[in-house]
Amino acid sequence: MLFAFCQWLEQSPVGATIHESTWQFPLLEVVHILGIVLLVGGTSILDLRLTGLALTDEPVSKLAKQFLPWAWAGLVVQIVTGLLLFASEATKMYGNPWFEIKLGLLLIACINAMLFHFLAYRGVGKWDSDPVAPLPARAAGTLSILLWIGVVAAGRWMGYA
Repeated sequence: MLFAFCQWLEQSPVGATIHESTWQFPLLEVVHILGIVLLVGGTSILDLRLTGLALTDEPVSKLAKQFLPWAWAGLVVQIVTGLLLFASEATKMYGNPWFEIKLGLLLIACINAMLFHFLAYRGVGKWDSDPVAPLPARAAGTLSILLWIGVVAAGRWMGYA
């Protein structure tokens, strides 16, 4: 059933056009990489602050206000370009273990971010300017960095599976 959907998607006008085009797939990949830069760059700055490894003199809320909009923009770019790239190679990605790992890590990274914002970040007023964030915030930042490294690495390895 899922493979049949992948076949249909790849043969759809969108999937086929991208797959058959000389320049659309590479262009989408470039935009996808730019989305990675925005998403991982924006979140990593905040994560490094949360872990106490960098920018400890900056309030967490200030960094979040400056860099999370870039991360959100990157996520939107990632979703749009990722869906288009997938549409053009859906049958190739079907059963690709690195694609499955990437999606799993992406899901966990999004859950980690939601938990951080709904739990640890709610109390940011109490620890905003502290050089060391509380343990839940440090854990979320550390996990975030590791998860995004994993997402990017799995994305690169997808082409070699």
